[in-house]
Amino acid sequence: MRSGLSRTDIQPRLRDLVTRLYQNIPTGIGKGRTDLRLNRQELSRVLGRGAAWAVEKGMGVSEDLEYLEENGCLEGARPDLVSDKAYQRGRNQLGTLGSGNHFAEIQYVAEIYDPTAATALGLFSDQVTLTLHSGSRGLGHQVCSDHIRIMVEAAARYGIELPDRQLCCAPIQSPEGRDYLGAMSAAANFAFANRQVMTHWARESFMQALHLGPSQANLEVVYDVCHNIAKFETFEIDGRHRRLCIHRKGATRAYPPFHPETPERYREVGQPVLIPGDMGRYSYVLVGTERAYSETFGSTCHGAGRRLSRKQAKKQTRGRSLLDELEREGVVVMAAGMATVAEEMPEAYKDVAAVVDVVEGAGISRKVAQLKPIGVIKG
Repeated sequence: MRSGLSRTDIQPRLRDLVTRLYQNIPTGIGKGRTDLRLNRQELSRVLGRGAAWAVEKGMGVSEDLEYLEENGCLEGARPDLVSDKAYQRGRNQLGTLGSGNHFAEIQYVAEIYDPTAATALGLFSDQVTLTLHSGSRGLGHQVCSDHIRIMVEAAARYGIELPDRQLCCAPIQSPEGRDYLGAMSAAANFAFANRQVMTHWARESFMQALHLGPSQANLEVVYDVCHNIAKFETFEIDGRHRRLCIHRKGATRAYPPFHPETPERYREVGQPVLIPGDMGRYSYVLVGTERAYSETFGSTCHGAGRRLSRKQAKKQTRGRSLLDELEREGVVVMAAGMATVAEEMPEAYKDVAAVVDVVEGAGISRKVAQLKPIGVIKG
């Protein structure tokens, strides 16, 4: 999300803003806010409608949906194929950040590489931005767990040899394949709605902490892009257009300029691509390219990738005060537990700048802006 504020506008109240975000957006592995508890019928609507459900409930505006991949709702979602256990896990988790590498990060635009694209994306130097990274939470995890067992059995039945159980699969048009896609799409819609609810609460947090009206904070969605998802898209293969099931695991969509699914505002520069780094360094905004569309099914990387395992990261942080270290670097961090902060310490990740340079060098995305963190909440 971009704001109408500069870094100097929020610096005096930065800690208040981080605190308010932490209070308003539930973090960690526990349950969500008591003012958003859904019965099964209402949760089924979320799984069918995605982000539009949240907007219809007053949590956002219709213009938000224009800037969400697939407008925040995957077609073909089958809430009836989501298990009772998944429903139970998701019932109280809408609007929650979660744990692990999920975060809400207040940033500022530290560098602009492509002024034309930055202007199209509404970005300017020293501007305050907010990045949310979260997904379908326990509901999506349960959908995956439920179908791994089914897919392992299906793979054997269809004569598919698996080098690893985690690669279990079934033909797309098989009953198992169709059921999984229906349930997975419902989980993806939960993720869209989850981020939309947090977007609404982030707007409230800015207004409350900075004593501003909506037009003064002017928090607008730049883009919401998925990763770890499979969905149907059309590409030219051997001279003809074909509808394909594209799997992006640890990857994100990067559509080129003038693609019909790129929002009109960005049509001439390409779809925004968001590549997060770590909470101590920087993240990047890029745009998709024609080369990505022709060579990688319109895809690019999702993030920096880990350099240390979570266990190794925890070991290296013993005796250190990470929160103090980050604050000396100008980053205020609030977290549900220090274990997650240790696992996610900056040194645990590759330098995302090097990763982004490779992506740009390969021609599958083009750098627009670098964002540096100044406030972070984590699970």
